[in-house]
Amino acid sequence: MKSSVVLLQGNPEIAQSLATSLLSSFRSVHAVRSMEELRASISKHRARVIILDIEMASLVEVESLSREFPGLSVVCTHRLADEEMWTAALSAGASDICPTYDTHSILTAALHNARRTRSVAA
Repeated sequence: MKSSVVLLQGNPEIAQSLATSLLSSFRSVHAVRSMEELRASISKHRARVIILDIEMASLVEVESLSREFPGLSVVCTHRLADEEMWTAALSAGASDICPTYDTHSILTAALHNARRTRSVAA
């Protein structure tokens, strides 16, 4: 069974592009505009994967999401390649981090992490 994904991106064009790319691989894709909407949508749609623009959330929020939703995969995106920040995001609980404009890598990470959470839940 395909799972749901929720995405929070600062750039609406990127959000639309990602949503379109993800629709063929996930049961449903839900784009939100705030952390509050993100949390509500994760619960409502039982999302297993979120794609989160790291500029829209603090590392503390990434860590909180990982604790609040056990088994949730958090794929972070960022427009700049910053190894130190990416390492910090992974340490905070992100499953993966990809450049914002690399739709292929984001989709690959989301699919990989959705399969991983499904096999852990089984």
